[in-house]
Amino acid sequence: MPEERLQKILSIAGVASRRQAEKIMLEGRVSVNGTIVTELGSKANFETDHIKVDGRLLHAPKHQVYLVLNKPTATMTTVSDPEGRATVMQLLRGVKDRVYPVGRLDYHSEGLLLLTNDGELANAIMSAATHLPKTYLVKVTGLLTSDQEEEFRTGIPLMGRRTLPAGIKLIRNAANPWYEVKLTEGRNNQIRVMFKHLGKLVEKLKRVKVGPIEMGSLKPGEFRHLSTEEVEKLNRAVAQRPAAQRPAAQRPAVQRTVAQRSAKPKAV
Repeated sequence: MPEERLQKILSIAGVASRRQAEKIMLEGRVSVNGTIVTELGSKANFETDHIKVDGRLLHAPKHQVYLVLNKPTATMTTVSDPEGRATVMQLLRGVKDRVYPVGRLDYHSEGLLLLTNDGELANAIMSAATHLPKTYLVKVTGLLTSDQEEEFRTGIPLMGRRTLPAGIKLIRNAANPWYEVKLTEGRNNQIRVMFKHLGKLVEKLKRVKVGPIEMGSLKPGEFRHLSTEEVEKLNRAVAQRPAAQRPAAQRPAVQRTVAQRSAKPKAV
C-alpha cells in the first residue's frame, strides 16, 4: 500500500470523515511511529507504520463489509451505550468483522441503517455536500393542508436556517395519516421538528431507502449483506451527487475554520 495522507487513512479506518480527521490531527491526537503529527499534509503507510488515535492503534480492514439493517425502535445507533440501552451492534449476530453505523437513526426511529468498515464510502454518504436522498415513511397526528405541504417542500426555519427543499407525499389518508418524506440533508431530529413546526407530532418514523439502497423485506432486527451490484450503485450515487447550491442567504459569509467545519452525524 502506498503512502496516503493521514486524513484519508483515518477516514478509511472509519475514525472520522476527512474534515473531522483534520480537527483530530490539529488537536494532537494522532501519532505515527510514536511521534505526534499535526501537519495536515503529512503522509503515512497504513500497512507498515504504527498509526494511533488517542493511543489506539489503527488496523486496515482485511476486507470490506457492507450491511443493511432494519433498525428496530428503542435501539441506539451507536457501538455502545453508557446507559446500558440496546444498540444496533447487538443485532449483528455472526458478523466477525468490526463495522460501524453510517449516520444515525434516533432511539425512537426505525428502518434502514447501513453499516460498514469502508470509512471512505461511509463518510461520503454522511457528507452534507453529497446530498444523497433518503426516504422515510412517517405517521403523524393529523393531515397537513396543501399550504403546509408546500411549506414543507420549500423549506422550514430550523435553528436559524431554512431546511433544503424536501419531498412529501400523502400515502395513507386517515385521522393519523402516513406521509412519504424525502430529504437530502440530515439535521438533528429534522423530520420531527419540521412536522412540529406545522403543528403535527410524529407517531412513527421509518427510513426505507438511502440513495439506491432499499430495505426490502427485512423484519425489525434483521440484516443482510449488500450485493456487489448494490455496493457499486451506492459508490456511483455518491460520486455523481453534485454539491447542492444553497441560496445566497444560506451560504456562510466567511471561510470557516477546520474545527467549525467538522460536524457529527445527526439523528432523524
